[in-house]
Amino acid sequence: MRKLCPNLDNQDGLATVLEVPIPEEMFTSMGSSAELQWANLRSSMKAHLSSGSNNEFMALLKLVGCPLIPLQVHCDNALSRPIKDCSIEASTAHYIVQQYVAATGGLAALNSVNSMCAVGEVKMVGSEMHQGDNDSVHVQSKGNGEVGGFVLWQKDPDLWYLELFVSGFKVSAGSDGKVAWNQSGSQPCHANKGLPRPLRRFFQGLDPRRTANLFLDAVCTGEKSINKEECFILKLETPTEILQSQSTPQTEIVHHTIWGYFSQRTGLLIQFEDSKLVKMRSRNDNVFWETTMETVIGDYRYVDGINIAHAGKTSALLYRYGHAYNQKRRIEETWKIDEVDFNIRGLSTDCFLPPADLKREDGGGDQ
Repeated sequence: MRKLCPNLDNQDGLATVLEVPIPEEMFTSMGSSAELQWANLRSSMKAHLSSGSNNEFMALLKLVGCPLIPLQVHCDNALSRPIKDCSIEASTAHYIVQQYVAATGGLAALNSVNSMCAVGEVKMVGSEMHQGDNDSVHVQSKGNGEVGGFVLWQKDPDLWYLELFVSGFKVSAGSDGKVAWNQSGSQPCHANKGLPRPLRRFFQGLDPRRTANLFLDAVCTGEKSINKEECFILKLETPTEILQSQSTPQTEIVHHTIWGYFSQRTGLLIQFEDSKLVKMRSRNDNVFWETTMETVIGDYRYVDGINIAHAGKTSALLYRYGHAYNQKRRIEETWKIDEVDFNIRGLSTDCFLPPADLKREDGGGDQ
């Protein structure tokens, strides 16, 4: 990952620290010399900012790169729930979560973290729209796909900030504990509808304490084999009142369900999945968008006593139907974590303030 931009105007001048480190792979196709590579990169970014034809890619980048989960997650240091009078499925889920806590470093280690910074790489490929009758929608990449990097900051209790840079396109998102927002390219910043929620990327093996707190309220629905690993399935349904608070006059979130697949052998989270159905209201007929995202998680390694996933693959399937629509599209993101640090000194709440042009509209960009 490249973290510095050389001073091309003055060889003796200081280099500029990049806000988002860039993978080496991004530079291989941009020229034979460093000067040409950086010049082409800057030209590409300026072209993306001024072009209106890339809105579709930006929308897909936001969909896969920085979606939110539907539920607020308040971190309980005890990581427990009363199991008296609860169902067998709920008590089983509670036991599985306790095994997960032990597998990721233990309660004391998880509770010792109050902030985090993660730096990673991504590679994205996608398919064109296909007829919805085609059950097997495969991605077809041109060349090596779209390559980029991201930086993710987090601070207790509900503060986080993400910057994602892919092939010259930039998306940022964050939460100051009061509102979650996102911004892409030259577009104004939009607030997400409903209460502030955490980024889905935290639950891809990156934040074990938050993941454990999320699934404390789940139920165990069975077992499934994931990549030859026998797993328990934990399931969460989003309550109706929360779905209504995140809906708008033009859109209704019908359901948003979350599943976690925990290894019976290691106790670790092997796959994170969620499915969301949105109804777009219109005068003629309703159109439905169903988004299903599956993230396979692996390469667990200890960082300061906490077992963190360092690699994985997210596959998102978009299905649009209703009012003469019947189309599917798949986008895949392969990601890798290069650096993780905990308890960042000097990380103040000012680092998580939303942009000044934040728009708090009823149709805020969360669909």
